[in-house]
Amino acid sequence: MYAWIWRRLPGAWQTKTATALGLFVAIAVLLWYVVFPWVEPKVQFDHGVVQDPAPSGSATPG
Repeated sequence: MYAWIWRRLPGAWQTKTATALGLFVAIAVLLWYVVFPWVEPKVQFDHGVVQDPAPSGSATPG
């Protein structure tokens, strides 16, 4: 796959490297500022699923 992309990029290896780096940065920025904020409310990694076994009014052992 990467060889296919590399062959399709125009220019010498310096131009191909700069273009590939620019594409990588553009895709990273798009993911970071558009896709990840859109997906975050749907995934909700910060909600725990483990519950405290002790009732809230019970005394602590000790």
